Amino acid sequence: MTELRQIRADYDDRTIVVYQAYAPAIAGPAVAAGRFVDPFSRGRMTWIKPSFRWLMHRSNWARKPGQERVLAVRITREGWERALAESALTTGDPAALAGAAVHVQWDPERSAAGAALNHYSIQVGVGRTLIGAFVDDWTVSVTDLTPQVHRIAGLIRAGRNAQAVRMLPAERPYPLAPELARRLGITARR
Repeated sequence: MTELRQIRADYDDRTIVVYQAYAPAIAGPAVAAGRFVDPFSRGRMTWIKPSFRWLMHRSNWARKPGQERVLAVRITREGWERALAESALTTGDPAALAGAAVHVQWDPERSAAGAALNHYSIQVGVGRTLIGAFVDDWTVSVTDLTPQVHRIAGLIRAGRNAQAVRMLPAERPYPLAPELARRLGITARR
């Protein structure tokens, strides 16, 4: 049974892929360096998303101004789980959220065509106190997926959804310890 809130991701034994969309001025240097460098700001929260389809909805398939380049950021699972362990839900206690190093928000997952689905995907806002760890310790690689994004979007616009879906990154349920799942508000669908 699908959980109402579920982390689905591309991951292996050591790493997980999260997605971000940036302007070329930030994305280009990050891809060249394999990690975030200037002009990436370490002074503000950065939102990472393990759901490719949700980011496609958010960035309008890399067509939204300031989000023209889609990056796959491979980070350590240790870092990912540290971020989740230090998080507070955006819908939770305002005082807890104000003091949290990481914010977690759940939004409707999206189909490849952009329709809202009946379960939610996670967004994780890494705050200023952990940005250094995200950039310097957790990030393993940064890959530009923009050409692939444009190909998939073109297939969807042409009505070739089945072909487009086959090109999406493989995502599967991410395993969480029960106490971490509870912290994130993950409960099984009844």
